Amino acid sequence: MTKIIGLTGGIGSGKTTVANLFRAHGVPVYIADDQARQLMESPEIIKSVGENFGEEIIRTGKIDRQALAAIVFNDVEKLEKLNAIIHPAVGKDFTKWVENHQSHPIVIKETAILFESGSDKECDAVITVTAPIEMRIDRVMKRDKSTREEVVKRIENQWTDEMRTAKSDYIIENVTPYETELQVSKTLKKLQNI
Repeated sequence: MTKIIGLTGGIGSGKTTVANLFRAHGVPVYIADDQARQLMESPEIIKSVGENFGEEIIRTGKIDRQALAAIVFNDVEKLEKLNAIIHPAVGKDFTKWVENHQSHPIVIKETAILFESGSDKECDAVITVTAPIEMRIDRVMKRDKSTREEVVKRIENQWTDEMRTAKSDYIIENVTPYETELQVSKTLKKLQNI
């Protein structure tokens, strides 16, 4: 039976870096945000987003992601409404993906809102990626060309590291590449024995 491992962490913690390290060890990784972006191009989701957030964010038949982000990242209720549209579609897509990876003993589902969406209940174990707050802010500012204020606001809309780690089986602190790789290797050995 394939074991599903949840991989989560706050913005700028380095979930993608850790996911890529697991991938390098031969573990299939499902990146929920990437799949959600693809699913947001489906006609059903475009229609639902337009109905719920205004037709003006649909431009040339596609969702204007920046306009949508500006709406949802500053309003928790609107973010929850968007998640209620996207998450069921991602859930179905993930189930199909797991079926296609049954030959692997372990697969990883990487998602920022693992606990918030209730997806942790489908997991055999959960890994949370952490990093010092200033390092996270700096990473996101560089990556997204965001202001410090924008990044802090996004962090404040997410669960804290303390909330996530309290519910996790494994913690990987992503500070230096060498240390992170060591932690991934150790965690993978433990996961192979659960």
